[in-house]
Amino acid sequence: QVQLVESGGGLVQAGGSLRLSCAVPGNIFPFNTMGWYRQTPGNQRELVATVTSGGSTHYEDSVKGRFTISRDSAKSTVSLQMSSLKPEDTAVYYCNTVPTPLAPYWGQGTQVTVSS
Repeated sequence: QVQLVESGGGLVQAGGSLRLSCAVPGNIFPFNTMGWYRQTPGNQRELVATVTSGGSTHYEDSVKGRFTISRDSAKSTVSLQMSSLKPEDTAVYYCNTVPTPLAPYWGQGTQVTVSS
């Protein structure tokens, strides 16, 4: 089963930075808007950032100005540069298509933990 593969998470102090990366299967990357989602225990996944096939971006208000999403067509990857991290950013981060995530492609996610 081909899946999206997220990496780059870890433990960081508040105010620190992390860069997440997502390897996207070539059959779904070229024409889809991609996004980064995050999920905390007991809550649904929330969409925090999107990037269209043309490179236009959109951010959820709580991460605007701190997170930057990008995509690399040559490598078929989507990245999320996270700066000025806050404890409330602690979550498992996933990538998938937007607006409708492709259910069979959900990966394991990557854990981001921000300590205060």
